[in-house]
Amino acid sequence: MQKNMGAAAEPSSTPNWATVLFVGRDPRRTLTRIVFLIAGSLILFKLLLLPIRVEGISMLPTYREKRVNFVNRLAYVLHPPRRGDVVAIRLAGRHVMFMKRIIGLPGETIEFRRGKVFINGRLLEEPYLAWPCNWDRSPERIGPGEYYVVGDNRTMDWNDHVKGLADRDRIVGKVLL
Repeated sequence: MQKNMGAAAEPSSTPNWATVLFVGRDPRRTLTRIVFLIAGSLILFKLLLLPIRVEGISMLPTYREKRVNFVNRLAYVLHPPRRGDVVAIRLAGRHVMFMKRIIGLPGETIEFRRGKVFINGRLLEEPYLAWPCNWDRSPERIGPGEYYVVGDNRTMDWNDHVKGLADRDRIVGKVLL
């Protein structure tokens, strides 16, 4: 006896679970999403945000060593860097940078007396400092286009701490997080 096949077997319109998992129900739509995701990520992480890793203890306790932070490269498009901003400063190439806090602005005079910072003879309030400092330094004039930067961990000896003047063109952007 012959079975009635009737109409030819129709191919299943539902893709199997593996295809749905890796490609989605509509491959063109998935490909479009992937292209936009890659383009958006490239723009975000190559032009706007720069990931940096904290190396060293100079920014303790504000920023811990071995943590990753992001630098907003567009932070200073509309205004110059401000006192108190934590910035990334390019030293050599694209990948060698310092993370420091701006405490002195162009044209100001900076001085350290018994661990306290004085800007143009007035005490600078620094609520982000957790530990005492004993630095003493004569007044120093900050030139045009320069910023005075230093880390938040000032318990280290003056000579062991990287600090000082940074040209504006070396400031990459403001650290987020």
